[in-house]
Amino acid sequence: MVSNQATEPPQSAARNVSRTRGIAAATIGNALEWFDMTIYALLAIYIGHNFFPSESESIQLIQTFAVFGVSYLVRPLGGLIIGSYSDRNGLKKGLMLTIRLMVVGTALIAFMPGHDKIGILAPLGIILARLIQGFSAGGEFGAATSFLIAQNGKRRGFFGSFQFASQGLGITFAAIFVAGLTAVLNEDDMNSWGWRIPFIFGLLVGPVGYIIRRVVNEVPIDRDPSTQPQPIRDLFRTQKLSIVIAGGSLAISTALNFTMQYMPTYGIKQLGLSQSTSFISLVITGAILTFATPLVGHLSDRYGRLNIMIPAAIVIAVTVIPLFIWLIAAKSFLVLCLVMIALGAMKAAYFGALPSVMSDAFPVHTRATGLSFSYNTTVAIFGGFTPMVTAFLIQATGQPVAPGYYLALLAGISIIALVSGFKFRAIR
Repeated sequence: MVSNQATEPPQSAARNVSRTRGIAAATIGNALEWFDMTIYALLAIYIGHNFFPSESESIQLIQTFAVFGVSYLVRPLGGLIIGSYSDRNGLKKGLMLTIRLMVVGTALIAFMPGHDKIGILAPLGIILARLIQGFSAGGEFGAATSFLIAQNGKRRGFFGSFQFASQGLGITFAAIFVAGLTAVLNEDDMNSWGWRIPFIFGLLVGPVGYIIRRVVNEVPIDRDPSTQPQPIRDLFRTQKLSIVIAGGSLAISTALNFTMQYMPTYGIKQLGLSQSTSFISLVITGAILTFATPLVGHLSDRYGRLNIMIPAAIVIAVTVIPLFIWLIAAKSFLVLCLVMIALGAMKAAYFGALPSVMSDAFPVHTRATGLSFSYNTTVAIFGGFTPMVTAFLIQATGQPVAPGYYLALLAGISIIALVSGFKFRAIR
């Protein structure tokens, strides 16, 4: 009895340290991914000037966001290949592979000469960089989420929520970084070289993430050792419904992510606000996501995932159009911040339990593959092209409130997916 009392505290402390390392290893790559994506979206105007010359600034912006979206077309492929690799060889190996690829893509963007230097090779180089980043990010979600869920099966909601909390962290740092740059540098310096600085910073973070992932303990894979795993075959043979339900539940969350990334550009173009003030609104939202998402994940372990997510999706569907109408009518920085706070709070309420809900849809032996493929297929359809779609809808309809209609539609899709998942017992 005395011996047990003496050994339990060190064991508990070691377990807590291991879990902390596991959270850091799983989330740092995701935070870096979202840092890179957010700075690309925030600096789209400068990237467009350097790589996509056009007489029309609106067309230039659409082209820049189109390249942003193109990378999402390869994400499902990356999800299948890297997810299957992770399910067969270990989640740690998959995580180490994704961060190496991520660094390569970031380096290409950071140091790619502009169109005035190398002509057509410049936009082609940016497309290649985004494709590499997209392929890497394709495998990141499934491996990282599976790694987090495995840290504590009884608190799946809480530990899984750090996957999306890290997105908020990446968004926050990106917005702070860009807001600081645009406040310090003039327009010519930003257009010439200043826009490259955040990408170079992201490039420096990559090796730190690789080292953290290298030293963390591997997660044991619970499967029959006498069988050869075939995660891709099993996924498409027996889990088609799970793919549809998991992807549908993600639709509104994904679109909200990219709408919020687009909002600073929206504030500049549609509301006439300054760059630095528009970026500050995204800092506030990112901070809400970072801190509120784990809280919601914790509550979902106690009160149930769907009991929180379905009401959150209904609130999004009902309020998002009035929020955009209010924003257009006011055209002020204060209202932009309030709208972003509302979007961030609603997203956190929906976001917190989502990783555990999606992971419930897949068995352990195909979880990384299933999560990666369903997540990235949904992101490719509803997420990556959201900034381009919203920019196009605004230009085509002449209605700045158009993003609100798009978000309300996707909220309805997610509600249907959640209810269907519960009915067919694919999620709980």
